[in-house]
Amino acid sequence: MRIDELMTRSVATCRPADTLDTAVKLMLERDCGVLPVIGKGGHLAGIVTDRDICVAAHNEGLPLRGIHVDQAMSMKVVAARPQDSIESVERLMAAKRIRRVPIVDDDAHVVGMVSLDDIAPDSHSREQDVQVVATLAAICRPKRDLGRAFSR
Repeated sequence: MRIDELMTRSVATCRPADTLDTAVKLMLERDCGVLPVIGKGGHLAGIVTDRDICVAAHNEGLPLRGIHVDQAMSMKVVAARPQDSIESVERLMAAKRIRRVPIVDDDAHVVGMVSLDDIAPDSHSREQDVQVVATLAAICRPKRDLGRAFSR
């Protein structure tokens, strides 16, 4: 089965120059915790999560309307292609310890988003259940550098 059979196709996005309050409003409206950041030419330029927003607000000491998305977003984005298998995306999520993956076309335009929530209900066999549990376990391992994120 391909990942494009599970992905969410209508994905809310933001731009680097948007403020974090705009990003939060989009997250609330769409009930999501991540937004792909779209740069010049409509290409995927980064990703911003609800956690990124919290850390930026803490570190900057400013209201969300005073911080731009490009100050909080990660530019190291792990993405997948629509034709990738579900299993390969699960392995990617486990290896990179991420819960959500943007799906991009050959021109790096966002065409969808997949989260662990999308993949977990697809488990139809014991083997798939074991893979989902392994993916979740890998993602949830504590990061060693967590304390540094709050000491900046």
